[in-house]
Amino acid sequence: MIEKLFVFTKAQISSGIGGIVDYIIMILCTELLGVHYTVSIAIGGIVGAFINFSLNKSWTFQSKSCNYKYSYWKQLTRFAFVVINSILLKAGGTYYITTFHHISYEFSRIITDLIVSLGINYTLQHYWVFKKSAPNSIKSKL
Repeated sequence: MIEKLFVFTKAQISSGIGGIVDYIIMILCTELLGVHYTVSIAIGGIVGAFINFSLNKSWTFQSKSCNYKYSYWKQLTRFAFVVINSILLKAGGTYYITTFHHISYEFSRIITDLIVSLGINYTLQHYWVFKKSAPNSIKSKL
């Protein structure tokens, strides 16, 4: 239980670092460059995703070791699938909250990020993208 909480905490730190970069890029693109905030979410999301993947692979889930079921490219492909859907959900959710509830896009984005990051991204990354394979002793019993 303690190990799961430790991994969850590390995942949230990694996500937070990527998310801060993502959020700053969204604000800069929208406010300084005049890009619509939904497009800025995608731009920031891609940059934040690279940071998040690197931190998760090397630090959070430590998937460099041989006890991981999937290769780097398979992990990257699965991660890209999660990120694309995450960006779509974040952009759509932010647009919905901003447009229909008349809340600023900056605050709408934070609300949407919390829901998507905690509810979807962590679970998929932990149990699908960076899934550990069973040790040989367990595999032989199956």
